[in-house]
Parts: sequence; structure tokens; C-alpha cells
Amino acid sequence: MSGSPVRTTAAGTLVALAACAALTACSSGGPAPTSDDVAQAGRGRVLTGGTLHWAVDAVPPTLNAYRADATDATALVDSALLPAMFTLDGHARPTPDADYLTGAEVTSRQPQTVVYHLNPKAVWSTGAPLSAADFAAQWKALSGRGGAFGGTGTEGYDDIGDVRQGATPRDVQVTFSTPYAPWRRLFSPLLPTAVTSTPAAFGEGTGTALAADAGPFTLKSEQPDQVLVVRNPRWWGARAKLDGIAFTAVAPRARVDALRAGRLDVADVSRAVGDGGTGISASAASDAAASAESRSYAQVQSLSGITLHRASAPGYLGLTLNGGRGPLADPALRRAVAAAVNRQRIADAVLTPLGLPAVPLGNHLVMADQDGYRDDSDALDASPGSAARQLDADGWQAPAKGGARTKGGHPLSLRLLTRAGSAVDTQVAALVTAQLAAVGVPVVTEAVPEASFFTDHVAPGAYDLALFSWPGSAFPVAGELPLYAKPGVDPDGAPVDGANLSGTGTDEIDQLLTQAGSALDQGAATRLAAEADTRIWELAPSVPLFQNPQLVAVRNTVSNAGAFGFAAPRFADLGFTALPGTAANRPAKG
Repeated sequence: MSGSPVRTTAAGTLVALAACAALTACSSGGPAPTSDDVAQAGRGRVLTGGTLHWAVDAVPPTLNAYRADATDATALVDSALLPAMFTLDGHARPTPDADYLTGAEVTSRQPQTVVYHLNPKAVWSTGAPLSAADFAAQWKALSGRGGAFGGTGTEGYDDIGDVRQGATPRDVQVTFSTPYAPWRRLFSPLLPTAVTSTPAAFGEGTGTALAADAGPFTLKSEQPDQVLVVRNPRWWGARAKLDGIAFTAVAPRARVDALRAGRLDVADVSRAVGDGGTGISASAASDAAASAESRSYAQVQSLSGITLHRASAPGYLGLTLNGGRGPLADPALRRAVAAAVNRQRIADAVLTPLGLPAVPLGNHLVMADQDGYRDDSDALDASPGSAARQLDADGWQAPAKGGARTKGGHPLSLRLLTRAGSAVDTQVAALVTAQLAAVGVPVVTEAVPEASFFTDHVAPGAYDLALFSWPGSAFPVAGELPLYAKPGVDPDGAPVDGANLSGTGTDEIDQLLTQAGSALDQGAATRLAAEADTRIWELAPSVPLFQNPQLVAVRNTVSNAGAFGFAAPRFADLGFTALPGTAANRPAKG
């Protein structure tokens, strides 16, 4: 069993779904990012038994991934417990998960009809088989047809017109009222009918427990600092190698010590390295921030009995430009500022010391390790010379001896927001500041607490430039439109940006993204998404910099864990090659 993609948030739940280019050879060439890095071993080499300790930021407040309070830990634990219809590889290529489906196909395009063929062995932990009733109840809950459930991640469900049993009790027929190209992302995870039957059941309680689960593991217990899942006795697939997995709450900066003390077996240390633990102010020099990052990285690498696995995460660090208000509401100035940013130098500075390919990201919709990635950044015409010419043409005069450009007697100055405590943000901000200063655009950096970064600053538009991470997603264009939709206005004429944090947009981009999201022909969807990304680059609402590094520390006696990128673990195959506290044992068969 493979789980659903990890939930990613930025200013609430931001879902960025990627459009894949048809065609696997449309990348721009050059070095490629690392899609995944896993300590792989066949099941015959993995022992049966033991409990794996896996770090999470905090115990998830719910295991209902569609509730507003769900977290990344919710998605991780769910992927061990709940059905996902499709499994993803490191390049986000979906295939039906054989533990749950014997197949799935589009049987009609007018109207679009999808038939899922359920594995006849698949049952909930209650003993009830997975059925069309589970699909129908989830559709009604997440589309709004069943009442006020208040769910999140509902995009696509409102495009469905009907869900019913197909030709046999093991077939589910889903008919769409509006064509929806990324249909493979739906019903993952699939919740039991008992959870989705009523709004009260959907939002019931604050604990993690669900009415039933259906994975290689089942929920055993919940403690303030740990969720324990154990081998599911009703599991019909390959028997889980582990006795259990303890998802253990450990703060990012405490994980190195926990690994050293043997309290953890798997821990994402990306933030432990990126944050640096230094408290460097946003005005500190770039080399000081880089040094802090390097020290943290070296500390993780030096841990005895631990291997650091490195890959590109399904998300990216971007520089967002506020086009809704302030000086960058001027499109010409906004494009000139974006053109001054040297993405390659920034990627070199951050990724090379971590042992990852220094690949700047050239697409807002597709990650560089996904099939069909294309670098569309040429639409920006980025270089210091181009930026200077654009500033000149927009009337921003350069002073004779350097300093700030002026227009109509007003000096140009921009405010850059970063997340306090992040060494990577500090390093990137210093580079961006130097690059913009070189073309006469002074930048003042302000580090603000991460807890209030979006709510108090980015969402209300109280910034000029902002550094933060954007999510990547596995499926073409689903959910992209809200991120780039042309802002509307309220009855008083004030702008309403919604999820569009840059406050910019055009009717053409809206139309292209809408068409791409409904195009069932892969080639047509690819062309539309590529055109939309080109138009986004020209509008310059944001500048993708690089895919975030994913750094995962794994104990050397653990197999089939690591930095998964877009992929999810196959939890039944996770296990030890030597059980904790024992001498190396002979691997169990099969």
C-alpha cells in the first residue's frame, strides 16, 4: 500500500497541482534534481518484527485529512492506515494501487465516466468490504451535496454528478457533470462511510481515531506525544514486516539529539538543517547563514549508524511579489524586479552544500523532477542588464553614483519579509538584496515570526516581497486556479484576492488553467498548462527559486525508508535488517 501525497500548507491549505508535459522529453536539459533517495531492500532481506519510531512535528489532531485542522502528520499516518486509489513513484507518475484496485479507467468522455474496480479482498477493519457506498458518501460530503461538512481539499468533488455501484458490487461508477482531468487524485485517502455520512460524524471529536481503517496497519493507541499503529490482522495484502510504527512528536531542532540517543529511527531533518538553530537576524551576511546551515548539515552527517538521504521535496521556495498594492502593483516595475533575481546563483548557494543538484525551478506548475517539466522562465528575460533596461523604460532613474533609483522625485525601496529563524531564508534574502541593489533597487529585510507570517503580513498584503514555500502536486493543474485567479472586488470595490497571495491575475490565465484542468487529452492539457505558465512568468506574481531540499535521516538497520519526494512509503515493506537491541539476525523469508 502506498499513501496519499503529503499535505502542504501555505496561508491555509494551498494545493498546487502540476501539469505534466506529455511527453517525457520536454525538459530543458542540464542537471536534474534527485526525485527520491530510499534505502531499498527486498522483502526477503527485511526481518519480521520490531517497532519503528518515526518523527512528526506533533501528534495529528485528526486522522480525517479533509478537516481544516488536519496536518502533514495526518497525511503521513493516514498513508499507513487508509486506502489510496493510486500509488505514486518519485516522479509523481500514478498507477492503480493493487491492494485496493484491480483497475480503473475512463469508460466514456461524454459525459466523463470513470469505473473503479475494487480488489475483492479489500475490507475495512470492521470486516465490511470497501464499496460504492464509501465513494458516494465521500463525494457528497466533500462536494457540499450532503450538507455543511466544512471540508478542505474538496476540489474536483464538486465536478462529480453521480456515484453509484457499477456492473458488480466491486465496481464503482463515477460520472462527472464537468470534465475533470486529474480524476486520479480523488478518493485518496478514502474514508469509511461512518465518517462521511453526516456533518456531525465528519467533524466529531479532536482525537485521531476513525470509525475504521483499511491499511497494512491499524490504529492501536494515542498519547500526547505519540500515535502507535500496529499490524492489521485483517490486511489482505503482503503482511507488514513491522509489528508497529510509533509516530513520535519531536521538534525539528531536537531530532539530531533524539537520533543520537536512539529514540528515533526515521526523521525528516530538513528544517533542522534549514533553520540552523542560530537565531541569525535577517540583516546578517549570507555567508554567516550559509555557515550555520553547513554546521547543522555536518552535525547530521556525523551521526553514527545514521544515513542522511537527500532528495528534492514536492514543493519550492519562491519569491512572491505583491502586485495587488504598493509599488509592485506597477506591472513594469514588478517584471523588472523579478528579472533582476539570479535564480542559478541562489540555487548554487543553497543546494550545492547539501549535496543536491543546483537546479533552479523554471515552472510554477510542474516540479523539475516530474515527467514533462519545462523551464518557461525565458518569458521573464531575466538578467541584470534586462532588469536595468526595464527600470529605465519605466521611468526609474538611476543615480550617477549608485544608490536608489527615483521616479518623480520618489526613491524606490522595497520591503522583503522572511521567516524568523530560517538560515535558508536569511541566506536567500541576502542574495536577493545584493542582486536588486546592483540595479538600483534597495531592499529592507524584515524577519517575522512564522506563526504570524501569513495571517498578519502576507494574507493582508502588508509586504512588497516575501520568501516562503509553495507546494507542488502530482496531478495536472487541479487546484492551481485559486492560486493565480484574477482577484475580484467586494461590494465596496475593495480587492478580494482569495488564495492568490500576489494579488495579480488575468482573464487569460484563468481561462487557460480552467481549460487545462478539464482537458481529458493529455497533450491538450500539457499545451494549455505550458501556455498558462508562460503567461504567469510574464505577469511575474512570483519567482520560483528552487525545489526545497528533503533531508531524511534513517538508521542504517532500517530498510525501505528515506527521502521519498513525491512517492509514499510502501508501509508493508518497511522494516529492520537487524532488530533494535539485538545482534544482526538472519533475514526472514518473503
